[in-house]
Amino acid sequence: MQRILFLCSLNRWRSPTAEQIFAEYPGIECVSAGLNHGADNPLTPELVEWADLIFVMERQHKTKLSTEFSPWLRDKRVVCLNIPDNYRFMDPALIKLLQAKVGSFLPQNSSSIPESRLKT
Repeated sequence: MQRILFLCSLNRWRSPTAEQIFAEYPGIECVSAGLNHGADNPLTPELVEWADLIFVMERQHKTKLSTEFSPWLRDKRVVCLNIPDNYRFMDPALIKLLQAKVGSFLPQNSSSIPESRLKT
């Protein structure tokens, strides 16, 4: 089981959307968190240690993650998706972006979002 962590600033729109749309994929366990103070689910060292693969939405998130959580990032792969904070939770355009950018990193047979997940 691949453990995936999705990160954005406040864990309100982008990373929870990613967590929700990829949650039912076989071979994947995912969680989302936020890097800023006041995040709905703040990032902890335990979450960083738990993850096999970490996706951040913006370069500033990767920088903040490296600065604040470097002791827990050894041998962790961190991928920046370059998705700006222009989307609401479960925005169809955000779902399509996530599918396109995350799909190639998923285990085989998990590269597309089921049609039922595209409807909002």
